[in-house]
Amino acid sequence: MMDLALELAAKGRGATSPNPMVGAVVTRGDRIVGRGFHERAGGPHAEIVALDEAGVAASGATMYCTLEPCCHTGRTGPCVERIVRAGVQEAVVGVEDPDPRVSGAGIQFLRDNGIRVTVGVRRQQATRLNEAFFTVKRRARPFVTMKAAVSLDGRIAEAPGRRTQLSGAAAVAHAHTLRADVDAIAVGSETVLVDDPLLTARSVARRRPLVRVLFDTRMRTPPSARALTTCDEGPVVVVTTRAAVEAWPARATALERAGAVVEALGSRDQAEAMSRLVAYDVSDVLLEGGAVLHLAAWTAGVVDRVRLYVAPVVLGRAGVPWMPDGRFSFAALVCHRTQCLGEDVLLEADVQRFD
Repeated sequence: MMDLALELAAKGRGATSPNPMVGAVVTRGDRIVGRGFHERAGGPHAEIVALDEAGVAASGATMYCTLEPCCHTGRTGPCVERIVRAGVQEAVVGVEDPDPRVSGAGIQFLRDNGIRVTVGVRRQQATRLNEAFFTVKRRARPFVTMKAAVSLDGRIAEAPGRRTQLSGAAAVAHAHTLRADVDAIAVGSETVLVDDPLLTARSVARRRPLVRVLFDTRMRTPPSARALTTCDEGPVVVVTTRAAVEAWPARATALERAGAVVEALGSRDQAEAMSRLVAYDVSDVLLEGGAVLHLAAWTAGVVDRVRLYVAPVVLGRAGVPWMPDGRFSFAALVCHRTQCLGEDVLLEADVQRFD
């Protein structure tokens, strides 16, 4: 039943942030009497949806929840109180909620009210499902995925300032599907100047606007950049420094008039920048480039996952390296997926964490 609850929870992908994805199933013996998932932020929680479907059959039933039921009042009321009132006899929980407002208190409330609670069923799967939510609560920043298209010799362009198409059609299409699941996509100012990307999710279905983030500590982004011409499709945040705004106030004003939000930080620290994005309800970020932004994020230790689309070409020493020698270590990664996409190969790996 927990597997079914996890499947239900995944239906909320891309729509629940900053809330987690949650699924719930209510059973009487071998019979399912209620099921639900959290469909969107601000909407009914999975437990409430499942209990509403179960009705009076919830009395004496068992409830399976992928995440510990909440015990605080936010946009909706506490789920634990409704579970108790419904007469649920037993609760099976996938994983404890890392939110300090809950963090075991929901489970304790159920136990204090006579409900048998089992915790940890499909814990690993339940945690991975909400890896972005867990990262925000534990590290006060979004889950960060670094994505790059590279040649066999680790280059991303034929020469500095030259736009180079490395990936084939299948890899490009696959990369665009990633935009359906994340809250934000980010690039550096060099990418804006060279590629002038729209940074929209036009080829995939989304249920909430995609936040576009431009890292620009020298205020080089022109107000005519294509990303700024589509502010009506989703917010554009230009992350810079207070020193840059003071040095080029007219540029900052021009960006704001174009529709961007200028987020001025006290330093170039990537950890601070990523933490600031949480205020925009961003739980996960896709770093699409370029090399300067990737190096800064990697050095700051804020990268959680790496996706490399490796093209069957060699650009040679004249090409622009993705990472300088000695600054990136594959030993820090645990590869968990490889996939052939036409002539390209996708390598997906997670950064090992020991804290």
